[in-house]
Amino acid sequence: MSEQDELDAWGDALKEQADAESSEGDASAEDDPWADALNEQAKAESKTSVSDKPDAKAAEFEELNFTNGNGHRVDLDVLLDIPVTLQLEIGRTKVPIRSLLSYTQGSVIEMDRLAGEPLDLLVNGTLIAHGEVVVVNDKFGVRLTDVISPQERIKKLR
Repeated sequence: MSEQDELDAWGDALKEQADAESSEGDASAEDDPWADALNEQAKAESKTSVSDKPDAKAAEFEELNFTNGNGHRVDLDVLLDIPVTLQLEIGRTKVPIRSLLSYTQGSVIEMDRLAGEPLDLLVNGTLIAHGEVVVVNDKFGVRLTDVISPQERIKKLR
């Protein structure tokens, strides 16, 4: 079936649909502006042929560069100032609300990790690295022991 035949078939189908909708009753056509719009579209499409339409061309995009429309270089350092949330996770556990309400000062909550296992470093909720707790000048810190590669992070998203 040629492209012209396909367009003609679509035009005929739309015309039949429009005729069927208009034969349902003049009152419903007056109340339904969509029916009028579909009828107009069907008429316009049935009159248009393939030769009236311009040839389609593939979209062409400019090469990506780091300048704005005025030719000034875009400062990518702006991205470096965007704040992100870092989280260190030592473990997780699920407890019923009854247990949670019974916790008092000195209560011990058992986590799902063993002592000595590395912590998880999450950036905006995404695992980025594993590390261990260190103390430097009486302050806690984290020494990164394993950084997750971008390929591994993408695999975990799927």
